[in-house]
Amino acid sequence: MALFGGSVREGLPYPLGATWTGLGVNFALFSANATKVELCLFDDTGEQEVERIPLPEYTNEVFHGFIPDLRPGTFYAYRVHGPYEPEAGHRFNPHKLVLDPYAKAVVGELTWDPALFGYTIGHPDADLSYDTRDSAPFMPRCRVIDPAFTWGQDRPPAIPWERTMLYEAHVRGLTKLHPEVAPESRGTFRGLASPPMIRHFKRLGVTTIEILPIHRFVDDSYLVDQGLTNYWGYNTLCFFAPARRYAERPETAYSEFKEMVARLHNSGLEIILDVVYNHTAEGNELGPTLSFKGIDNASYYRLLPGQPRYYINDTGTGNTVNLSHARVIRLVNDSLRYWVTEMHVDGFRFDLGTILAREPHGFDEQSGFLKAVEQDPVLDAVKLIAEPWDCGPGGYQVGGFPPGWAEWNDKFRDTVRAYWKGDDGQMASLASRLTGSADVFGRRGRKPWASVNFITAHDGFTLNDLVSYNDKHNEANGEGNRDGHDHNLSWNCGAEGPTDDPEINALRDRQIRNMIATLLLAKGTPMILAGDELGHTQQGNNNAYCQDNEISWIDWNTGARGEALTRFTARVSALRRRFPLLTRGRFLNGEWDETLGLKDVTWIAPDATEMADEQWSEAHARCMGVLLDGRAQATGIVQRGNDATLLMVVNAHHDVVEFSLPEVVGGREWRLLIDTNLADDDTAAEPTFGFEHLYEVTGRSLLLFELVLDPSYGIARTKRRAVRPPTRPAVAEQPYPATLALVEAEMAAEEA
Repeated sequence: MALFGGSVREGLPYPLGATWTGLGVNFALFSANATKVELCLFDDTGEQEVERIPLPEYTNEVFHGFIPDLRPGTFYAYRVHGPYEPEAGHRFNPHKLVLDPYAKAVVGELTWDPALFGYTIGHPDADLSYDTRDSAPFMPRCRVIDPAFTWGQDRPPAIPWERTMLYEAHVRGLTKLHPEVAPESRGTFRGLASPPMIRHFKRLGVTTIEILPIHRFVDDSYLVDQGLTNYWGYNTLCFFAPARRYAERPETAYSEFKEMVARLHNSGLEIILDVVYNHTAEGNELGPTLSFKGIDNASYYRLLPGQPRYYINDTGTGNTVNLSHARVIRLVNDSLRYWVTEMHVDGFRFDLGTILAREPHGFDEQSGFLKAVEQDPVLDAVKLIAEPWDCGPGGYQVGGFPPGWAEWNDKFRDTVRAYWKGDDGQMASLASRLTGSADVFGRRGRKPWASVNFITAHDGFTLNDLVSYNDKHNEANGEGNRDGHDHNLSWNCGAEGPTDDPEINALRDRQIRNMIATLLLAKGTPMILAGDELGHTQQGNNNAYCQDNEISWIDWNTGARGEALTRFTARVSALRRRFPLLTRGRFLNGEWDETLGLKDVTWIAPDATEMADEQWSEAHARCMGVLLDGRAQATGIVQRGNDATLLMVVNAHHDVVEFSLPEVVGGREWRLLIDTNLADDDTAAEPTFGFEHLYEVTGRSLLLFELVLDPSYGIARTKRRAVRPPTRPAVAEQPYPATLALVEAEMAAEEA
């Protein structure tokens, strides 16, 4: 006897998914090519299928039906009927239970078994064969949710891009070993937003936590066979359901995620999700049938033109989501809006973001997806970050995304690594990276914040390992050390891996400080990899995607070294906030401003003269100063800025360089804020040095000075008003006396 089938009603084709109305549940599933959809209901344990109900209506390619009196907590999934014609791109097989793409909760684990595949593994015809085994015993279930949650006064922090500082972290690895986090909360959403972590975030000065994928994902079968897991989570199964593995109580993952967001917001911190909409866990033609493949393969995936049996693999993972299809664009946009409006997240980082803008002819800045996002008032209000590359033709698109987007800037990563490693010919590129990468992002009104500057990320060496290993050491991954990148631009400073040599360890720590300071003092949006501030090591593994263990988990018991690195990071971060000059929303170009009579940035040689053109091309050049003039135009309004003037000195040479501190009109001396060769105690008092002082810049170190104004000069209108740049080679059309004349004219006007 039918339990609910006898009362099924037509329902509505929108919203898609399973929606509890208070009177029952509406089910709606898109499929352009299916012939019938059966709703499968399960008992209260989710184990036993108790009823199959054909969805009665088909409207605008959506199968739908309404089941009165059905309540939240109900377990369900689908069986979808249609042609099994792989050579035509269709892979319908009702023997395979498939998950709702719009499911808000997915319960149970996937158990790898041949029954999960729509074809018979080992059959001579491979995926052209047809398998009739029931996959339900090995599949998780969807579950109807009650979306009610009391948010109280929760409001997004809405931190301006110019003040944003990202902290990339893995929910589990961040707190799994944290001694101050409650044991039951370690490695969970609650652990991430626990008081010890909030204190750490605030101490570092980070504003925005970017977490690796938490959409429900799958552990690959080849990893399970080796006793490993898909630790990073870049193998999405459902775009709406949070991964239960990150909850204290799996059945409350939905509400625990919201609690995490609310606690972060209450502390003034944002949360950004790393999302994977470029591919799914179903792989290629030889992959399993879990959801999209069995619902409408030809619509959801990009198939090879003329040979739709095969998948386009621009992601390197077997399949590519078809973001040229209107319904697929809608699926992704519905997911994004859901995480903003229902789960209150503050933005997204898009894995292999080029896929989102890829049309059949290639990357298109005016792709359907990008236009859909741009006109969406919900998505227009949150932070959008692209990883601007994929494996397809023309897939490298750094700087190619439209206004409003930020992008991971691997040019910054590679240049900074190469410079501090001591490679030749890096000075000109470093100058661009320090000033916002205008050569990449300076178009269409984009701002320096569009460049997400990073030196390390989850994919690759940690900062500690970057200065401790010449080569990757991925043996624990079970692939014979063949996986992971070989081009790391790393340098072990004289010994491979851990060492007791005090000189090598001192150099490594200085190199870490150099790169942290470079990252936080450069124009753009800085991103720190969680654990780098502690000296976290992955033992040389630069591809720890499958290491859900102490290799990836951050060790918080790092003693005096970890505390010193954390203190240094916090100090440089505080300087970034202290000087608005470092976060102004304008690119620096080093050009002479006739109106204001100054340059926004001047590049200084060790002898205190402005660097000449030929010096930029010197392959062995390693040291320069970067003078940032606080009087430069701060906004679109043509007027003098009102900030401090700063001098940064970088020296990647292996030996000491004597650097003459330049004289600046209106200044009295230079105050030392950072010297990466000195202990914190030596610079905490901020000692001062006179003009033309020959400062011995230690090999491989970075300095930051603030100009101390001369009160007798009488032109400073505020405490941090900066003055003119240093002496430069005389140029007839823009001589320095003109600058001085402008300053004196200002003085006369003020006195009048």
